[in-house]
Amino acid sequence: MEKNLLKQLAAGVLLSVACAVSPAGAAFGETCTPQSQMQPGDRNDLVTSSTMLAKAIQNDDQASVKSTTIAEYATNFGQLGDAIGRIAPKLKGGALTVEQVYLLDASLLKKNPDGSSPDAQFFCSLNRTTAEADFNIPGLPPGRYAFSMVNIATPAPYRLSLLLRQDGGKWLMAGFYPKATTAAGHDGLWFWKEARTYTAQKHPWDAWLYYQQARALLEPAGFVDSTHLEKLKTELASAAPPAVADGVGQDNPLVVKGADGVEYRFTGIFADNSLDARNLDVALHMKVDPLSDAAAARKRNLAAMTAVLAAYPELKTAFHGLWIFAEADGQNPYATELSMAEIP
Repeated sequence: MEKNLLKQLAAGVLLSVACAVSPAGAAFGETCTPQSQMQPGDRNDLVTSSTMLAKAIQNDDQASVKSTTIAEYATNFGQLGDAIGRIAPKLKGGALTVEQVYLLDASLLKKNPDGSSPDAQFFCSLNRTTAEADFNIPGLPPGRYAFSMVNIATPAPYRLSLLLRQDGGKWLMAGFYPKATTAAGHDGLWFWKEARTYTAQKHPWDAWLYYQQARALLEPAGFVDSTHLEKLKTELASAAPPAVADGVGQDNPLVVKGADGVEYRFTGIFADNSLDARNLDVALHMKVDPLSDAAAARKRNLAAMTAVLAAYPELKTAFHGLWIFAEADGQNPYATELSMAEIP
């Protein structure tokens, strides 16, 4: 359950105004003010509100968070409260630093003809240069919003990004996105640099997975983009091995054939360090037929691991081990984790 929740958080799908209404066409009337161009009073208010919210989340003070959450979510706080309770222990004791704040003014947004909220796009010029930070939020009701990023200096550092809305002169939480900023002791820029090195060494699978990890660590939330993130995503797409150039999923699995001719169909593949923060593994989700025998299920997972390493031996040098999640309809996933040295 913990693993699934953290994956949801990393994907930026936790409660957010961005998810409240389906997209229905872009609108105009949005302005963005980065902190370098903000009035001191506005910036101070945002820093103070962001710090108070981050401290409350860090301390699992759900009553305080609820009292400073927009009404749409405060009235049905259960899911948000559960998420806070799960993430708070990972933030405990860390010093808080507000890294960035942005004012996102959508006060002039007009509803769509059908009454739905329009898409909102905010383009923020950084320090009056060609560099940009962009926010593409679907289904955003008119209002005055802000986005802040709070760094939390724990042994495994986190960034707590907050979407805020101004109601009655107060900044209230409209979404929060906690994300680890390191994996196996390294930050996103390190993984980006290593991905380029693996590309130069003709190790496309290592490069592609490291680019994915860099993006996961550097992207504050799914609706946030920037000049640098666009460059990273372009390199990620270029680095993708041909077998996954069109993505990996239920409808287009990665098919790996074992030495005995058995085909293994993987619907997801990504880097993962949730088992041990010191080591980075490759996690693979595999579509399978139901099996009631645990020994047979483990044997199948081991055979799949062997097939993966036979097909992509370069993974042995860049990762600690493999996770296989065998997923059958009507059954809980059957998971197996082994270090590279343990895989037959």
